[in-house]
Amino acid sequence: MQGEGEVTTKGVNVERRRRMAAWVTQHVIPHERAVRAWLARHASQEDVDDVIQESYSRCAALDSVDHIQRPEAYFFSIARNLLVQRLRRARIVPIEAFAEIDAYQDDLRPSPEREAGGRIDYDRMLALIDSLPERRRRIVRMRKIDGYSQREIAERLGVSESVVENEIFRGVQAVQRAWRDGEAEAEARLADEREQRT
Repeated sequence: MQGEGEVTTKGVNVERRRRMAAWVTQHVIPHERAVRAWLARHASQEDVDDVIQESYSRCAALDSVDHIQRPEAYFFSIARNLLVQRLRRARIVPIEAFAEIDAYQDDLRPSPEREAGGRIDYDRMLALIDSLPERRRRIVRMRKIDGYSQREIAERLGVSESVVENEIFRGVQAVQRAWRDGEAEAEARLADEREQRT
């Protein structure tokens, strides 16, 4: 009897994790760029990466999102609070940094342009994932979009967890590299256009 209850509880937890991963993917990831840009004005790149990752983890660990009316503001608030914690632990932090962070209003209601940009970024990220080799694409999607654990993916695909971990690592690196290359190309095109106008 107890064994059945454990299976049910595990099934509920797995389903909750998948729902949360889907919610984060749809409602939080599109706002990463704006939050990351704000964080970059106050922290090192390493701190920014850590704060973003921890913010995702905290969102994904929620039992429910029914109370969240504005995911972008919720995401920003988590990131801001994590940054403040990091700054407080630092040995030397300019007082201006705290003043600016504390004075910042977390009314991040996105403009139509920002919302459209977030949706475009999200679609672009999915396209980059879909351009990966078949097994890598499937594993990255299962982990990052569908919320399966590495162990669950390994069991479903009949491979070892180390294979799954390796494919995720390589896939995420490839997506990040392609994203950066795309940004660099867009910047170069804009610079060329500006130069031609002058």
